[in-house]
Amino acid sequence: MGETGETGKKPSRLGELASRAGKWLSLSAAAPERHTAAVVADRFEQITWRDTYEQSAGLRELAEELDEHYDHTTDLLIDAFLAAYKVRPRLRERAEMDLSRLVNHQVITSLVESPEFAELHRETAGDPYAAAMAVLAQAAALRRLLEHSRDVQEQAEQAKRAQRNAEGAATAVGEALQQAADEEGTVPTSAADAVQRAIEAAEASKAAAQQSAQAAAQALTAAVPGIRAAARNAAAKAAEAVREEAALMRAWGVGPGELQRMPFDQRARLAERLRTSRLAQWAELIGRFRQMAGGERARKVENAAGELVGVTLGNDLSRVIPSELAGLGVPELRAVFAARYAAGELMLYDSQGEQTTGKGAIIACVDTSHSMYAEGPGGVTREAWAKACALALLDQARHAKRDFVGILFSAADKLQVFRFPADQPAGIDRTLDFAETFLGGGTSYQRPLTAARELLEEEFNDAARKRGDIVMLTDDECDVTEEWTRGWNDAKHLLGFRVFGVAIGTPPAAEAGSVLDALCDNLRSIEDLTDVHAAADLFRVI
Repeated sequence: MGETGETGKKPSRLGELASRAGKWLSLSAAAPERHTAAVVADRFEQITWRDTYEQSAGLRELAEELDEHYDHTTDLLIDAFLAAYKVRPRLRERAEMDLSRLVNHQVITSLVESPEFAELHRETAGDPYAAAMAVLAQAAALRRLLEHSRDVQEQAEQAKRAQRNAEGAATAVGEALQQAADEEGTVPTSAADAVQRAIEAAEASKAAAQQSAQAAAQALTAAVPGIRAAARNAAAKAAEAVREEAALMRAWGVGPGELQRMPFDQRARLAERLRTSRLAQWAELIGRFRQMAGGERARKVENAAGELVGVTLGNDLSRVIPSELAGLGVPELRAVFAARYAAGELMLYDSQGEQTTGKGAIIACVDTSHSMYAEGPGGVTREAWAKACALALLDQARHAKRDFVGILFSAADKLQVFRFPADQPAGIDRTLDFAETFLGGGTSYQRPLTAARELLEEEFNDAARKRGDIVMLTDDECDVTEEWTRGWNDAKHLLGFRVFGVAIGTPPAAEAGSVLDALCDNLRSIEDLTDVHAAADLFRVI
């Protein structure tokens, strides 16, 4: 007979105990892998996040702030960034997630599945800066969402702790069984009792874990509508912010390719400058000007005859009417044709259309006297309209591979010149300096026009280029001396430049007999400062 223990029970066999503890042993050995990230990402995408995080003070500050009040928020920010950045974001199944990250998973799922996210994703896919900006734009919505999800998160944390306890209890069963075995494969009664207690504890922990997980799932299900609404709101705000910044960049002539090549911190500084610039509120006007100018360039044909409006006399053989050409077929009339040609008396088609474009520099003289602060329709100032027109002329020059010069003027002692050579990039910082500078004071025509003439003389002497174009944008009328006028006319005849005048908000300055009218080959008055098409013909003839 075998020995009995202190309670009189026979010692248990190891195999019998192992059979009773089997499912706990398998549970301990086969715990599924749980993930803390909702978005599946490869190593390179993770590196992109780390690099972006290191470069973005805004992301680091947001992560610090959220971590002080909520759990696992850095993981949430990573998921939000990767969802925006990845071209085809793929989310893990809920069953794969660590229980403590169920709220994060639901937030990202709701975000990605919202209609607003599709619009946001078009702007952010493949662009780390735009993805980071999208996360920052969602900051306020994420704070509210995390605050409203506190109870759900606590339930998830309890489920996590219960799961950990159940896994620990399952491991304890195996440890108790291992300690209970002797060399002969029998287990003393006291050790068998310890194994049994471990099994009972494991069963209780499993039941508690199941109950806790069920409670967490119910709480999350109840919170889903609110999370979805908050996620949609967050995506909509982020899409609007990213879209506005992209439009701002386009308005200032910064293309997507240039942005992609720009270092993160430089792009962030540029975006901040554009948002806070004195002219930021007129970005839409600047964008419309540039779009209009691009359309006019597409219509322009150099040396085109234009619209036929009648018959005139001259010696332009390209416009001779057919009846005159018919005379060349009669030998007796050829001498008559030659005589009329020499006298400029051939009958020609008269046309009204574009003039031959210039080849020298395009120079925009922009009045920045105090009166240019005056607002017109829609709150647009005279300065804003003039600067927007000048920036479109800068584009015109770049497109035609011509030098551009922006001359800001006011009183005779106030002048600032910004040169943009055709063979050098037109840096955005230099462009912004030109757009933001305002001199104040009165108005003098002679000082800026003299500077423009000297620049064209320099260009002629250095590169033998003639036929430049000067655009005078002003809202004032002032006198010039006779001596200055004679020198101006001599230079104009020598260099062959043209002068276009734009009287902004002051029609009398554009009237016949005005000083501006006498100085310009082509002059128009602008009263509606919301209308960019009033200057459309400039971009066909320049």
